[in-house]
Amino acid sequence: MLRELFRFHGGVKPATNKSASTTSPIAKAPIPARLVVPLHQSLGSPAIALVEPGQRVLKGERIGAAGGRLSAAIHAPTSGVVRAVEPALVPHASGLREPAVIIESDGEDRWAEPEHINYRITPPDEVRDFVRDAGVVGLGGAVFPTHQKMRPGSGGKTRTLVLNGAECEPFITCDDMLMRERADGIVSGAAILRHMLQAEEVLIGIEDNKPEAIAAMRQAVAAAGEHMEVVAVPTRYPAGGAKQLIRVLTGIEVPHGERSTDYGVQCFNVGTAYSVHEALELGRPLVSRIVTVAGNVERPGNYEVLIGTPMDELVRLCGPRADTRFLVMGGPMMGVRMPAFDVPVVKATNCVLAANDKLFPPAPPEQPCIRCTECAKACPVELQPFELYWFSRSKNFGKAQEYHLFDCIECGCCAYVCPSHIPLVDYYRFSKGEIWAREREKAAADQARERFEFRNFRQEREKAEKAAKLAAKAAETRAKLAEAGTAEAPAAAEAPAAEDPKKALIAAALARAKAQKAEIQPQNTDNLSPQTQAEIADIEARRKALEAAAVPASTAPAPQAADATDLPDEPRP
Repeated sequence: MLRELFRFHGGVKPATNKSASTTSPIAKAPIPARLVVPLHQSLGSPAIALVEPGQRVLKGERIGAAGGRLSAAIHAPTSGVVRAVEPALVPHASGLREPAVIIESDGEDRWAEPEHINYRITPPDEVRDFVRDAGVVGLGGAVFPTHQKMRPGSGGKTRTLVLNGAECEPFITCDDMLMRERADGIVSGAAILRHMLQAEEVLIGIEDNKPEAIAAMRQAVAAAGEHMEVVAVPTRYPAGGAKQLIRVLTGIEVPHGERSTDYGVQCFNVGTAYSVHEALELGRPLVSRIVTVAGNVERPGNYEVLIGTPMDELVRLCGPRADTRFLVMGGPMMGVRMPAFDVPVVKATNCVLAANDKLFPPAPPEQPCIRCTECAKACPVELQPFELYWFSRSKNFGKAQEYHLFDCIECGCCAYVCPSHIPLVDYYRFSKGEIWAREREKAAADQARERFEFRNFRQEREKAEKAAKLAAKAAETRAKLAEAGTAEAPAAAEAPAAEDPKKALIAAALARAKAQKAEIQPQNTDNLSPQTQAEIADIEARRKALEAAAVPASTAPAPQAADATDLPDEPRP
């Protein structure tokens, strides 16, 4: 029984250019003398370096630990010596440097002791942690940490598990060749993912321009005795997008701001499934991947490449032509121009294109938008690209977000059909970058404000606590003085307290000092002779007599002014 297929909106049909790289089997790229392994190879935070310069490592040894919830581990691609842990040029259009582990290969390619786990009897959280520590991420290009996607839906299970073998981007054939040659491993990985997700059905979607891959996958499913369905989907770019493939296979359209798991569907790339198989069944972490090398080369093909291999060494295996101007990571629709020829292969590298002026001609002059709406017709996400263009160009980022800018998957269909040759995707990337930058600045400002407000609150709290402690001590002192019969001291302390809190505190401190002085007992007065005791008693008696005879100046009678009649007569002349 044939499965009913659905259509997604828009899409285009560019020339595929796939046949040249599928004429020969997957070859193994040689081990380079020097590998640069970036620590940031997942969607989330960079990995935390676990090695130091001069340290010897074995192939598969963990050199970077997951640095957060959306991070994955990094492993040594081969055996050798760590020469440096420092910023290095990475495959990104910005040309920026990021922390990386630089390994000098010893040529032996010795594996570390493999770690195994039985996923059938191990708690799911431990299995997910194992996959995280094996460094498995999505190999379709998004590099989303796989262990986070191995969680069942809200109901404790997933209705449909989708394996993405569509590979719609022109020139790229790495998934095609992987399905042809290693279908058994992909099916094994799919079975593991189904077990983890408790999926009711497994659908493997492959574009109908890959008949050899479809046949190989169906044969592997039958040989394994698995209940999985291999479905040929119409060839149309971008059918390889996760939401687009889910729409084609299940008819479910995932709305803006929601995830496919909310609708009981989870999607993985076939390369990711194969990596899960290698990690759990063979104990091998992700240290290599299949990469298509095509474009302006003599012998296009697919190679199993160690992570960290310089791209120029990889391209040399295929005979680059003399007019190659730069390299592109990815396909012509969504690929990114590399800042240099020797940037390393990373987990997101599914294709390396050697580019010349014929394949990637200089962009024609940008002309005004004529609002033909061809971009809206081609958009697979059903956006209004021409509106997003105007808002991005005028830097009206608020309106761009209202028109769902972040739903754009940057597939390039709009720019492909634009008669005015407007680089629409570049405008959208600019807007996204500006919005993210402003969000980071706002978050930093909010955090600084919160710290300042908390500092003020803490100072006021400490001030109040100190005043409360002083008041408590003052009350305690007054109570002690009242018990000792010295009520005049508390009265003196209370009188200014009613007038001024500071005066009350000072009076309380004076009263407390006087009480402490009264409580002081004479020292070294034990075993005195009778004569000495008599002298002390005499001294104390005289002191008390003097204190009793003393009259305070404030109570002494004021001197009387002499009466005028009492004055002597002035002398008369």
